[in-house]
This record gives sequence, C-alpha cells and structure tokens, in this order.
Amino acid sequence: MESSTTDTRTLSESIAEESAFVDDINKELSKVIVGQQHMVNSLLTGLLTNGHILLEGVPGLAKTLAIKSLAEALDGTYSRLQFTPDLLPSDLIGTQVYNVQDHSFSTRKGPVFANFVLADEINRAPAKVQSALLEAMQEKQVTIADETFALPKPFLVMATQNPVEQEGTYPLPEAQVDRFMLKVLIDYPELEDERLIIRQNLSKERAKINPVVSLDQIQNARERVQNVQLSEKMEEYVLNLIFATREPDNFKLRKLKPLIRFGASPRGSINLASAAKAHAFLSKRAYVTPEDVRAMALPVLRHRIGLSYEAEAEGYRPDDVVVELINGIAIP
Repeated sequence: MESSTTDTRTLSESIAEESAFVDDINKELSKVIVGQQHMVNSLLTGLLTNGHILLEGVPGLAKTLAIKSLAEALDGTYSRLQFTPDLLPSDLIGTQVYNVQDHSFSTRKGPVFANFVLADEINRAPAKVQSALLEAMQEKQVTIADETFALPKPFLVMATQNPVEQEGTYPLPEAQVDRFMLKVLIDYPELEDERLIIRQNLSKERAKINPVVSLDQIQNARERVQNVQLSEKMEEYVLNLIFATREPDNFKLRKLKPLIRFGASPRGSINLASAAKAHAFLSKRAYVTPEDVRAMALPVLRHRIGLSYEAEAEGYRPDDVVVELINGIAIP
C-alpha cells in the first residue's frame, strides 16, 4: 500500500511539472481570447487525446481566432477550410496534377495537411466532402490516386456548425458525428468580457501570439496523459454512464427509456475515459476523479444520443437527457 501511495505521489509531481506548459498556452491565448475558457479547454483536451472537436455557436464568438491562435502558440501549421455546397474532396485532400512538359503526374497536397485544421461550417458541404475529412480524422492519413500520405503530428480538426441558419445545409449523419470526440456549445460572452473585447478591437495595438510550446512537447504530454490513473471504480462509473444511454431501465431511469432512440457507441466509452484523463491532466492531477468524468460527460455524450420523436415533441434536448443521466447514476 505504501509503495502504491509513493508511486501515485511521484506520478502526481511529474504530472504537475509536465502540465506546466498549459499555463503558458492559456496566458498567451488570453492576449486575444477574452473569456471562452471552456472552448480553449476543449481544444486542449482534443489536442492531448488525439481527438477532434465539433463546435456549435453563432458567428462572431472567436472560434476561428481560437484555433488559429493555438496553432501560433504551438508554432504549428494551420489551415482554414470554408465548406460550401460546391466543394470537392480534392479541394480538401489534394489531387494529382498533370505536367505537360515531362508528361507525368505530380501530387499536390490539399489544405488538410496541417497540424490544425478549421473546417468552417462543415454542414454546408455534401456528404462526400464531409466523408473525405472524417476519413482523414479517423485514419490520420490521406490517399491520393494510388499513393498514401500520413498527416502531420499532432493533427487536430475543429469543425464548426451554425445552429441558427439551416437553409442549404447537409446535416452530418450520426455515424459521422460520432467520429468527433467532443461536441462543444459556445455561448455569448459575459458583459464585462464583451466590454474588453470592444476595447481590444478598437485599440491601435494588436497583440501578437508568440510560440511558447513546441509540438514535441505536445507529443510528450500525450504520453503523460495516458499515464493518468483511471481506477476500476472510475472505469465502472464511465461504463455505467454509457450503458445507461442504451438501457436506462437497468439503472432505474425508466423515465428516459421512451426519450432515447439509440445510445452511445463504444467510441463514447473510449472518448469519455480519455477526456476524463485529459481533464485531470489539465487540473494537474495524476488520477481521475468523479468530477473529471462528470465535467466531460456533456461534451462527449450530447452528440452520441439519439432522441426519440416523443422526446423532440416534448421539447427535450440531448443535454437534458445527459444531465438526467449524470444526476441519476450513482458514483461507485
């Protein structure tokens, strides 16, 4: 027992030291991002767990600025893809170009070959383009003609959706949405935050983001996140939350049975456990607590639960169901 306690203490000290760079990133991003710490933490969670983020919020909430600033703080490459109905997969992943002079083909890589990719308004492009991006996200590689190219490491996709304007959009199928580790909802800033936003934007001086962390440090931090301890009790807690989305009757949540059309897939279990570990790491802890699991349950599960027609008719949202699950499942 004493040896186990010593190991945990040593790991905690190591994690606290290894996660110090998070403060440097937050300090640098705070030069241009006012408030929206939830969005920044979500980006860091995806970055540390090799996951991807689906952001939903009205225009003008600094979504583009956030991921671009993160790329600058890490000295990584960045590309922005504006999804439109006429976009083609080759516009995303690249294509082969014919060279007339020597009668040969050369490969021109697309904008997806970057460390940080912003897929702006992903639901404005048809399914074949969405699929091309999601394949790159899942496989971390792209095939052009008969050649396969690995994507750079780290590779983070932040896709955005506008919840207001739905005309001319192609909603992502459930199976494709499931590829995103987190779905994060962004709201308007607080009054004092917006006051500061106005002052910053009207100022003559523009803050410059400086590189404060290397990509190699991020790769090392990913390994440290994997070492964060997930006890059997916390593992059971994660599984109970996931299985309650499928069979709420078994957890005395009969009220939810008619509201859920389908529950979270095994990918939900993996992502909830990984996100909880990252949340603990960002909190400078070497072990997962129930608070870590509860904090990540909403962004991990809200896009993995299908509501029934009855639930939609009664005005339920996926968030309402997830909150009921969190409150209804006892901590082991």
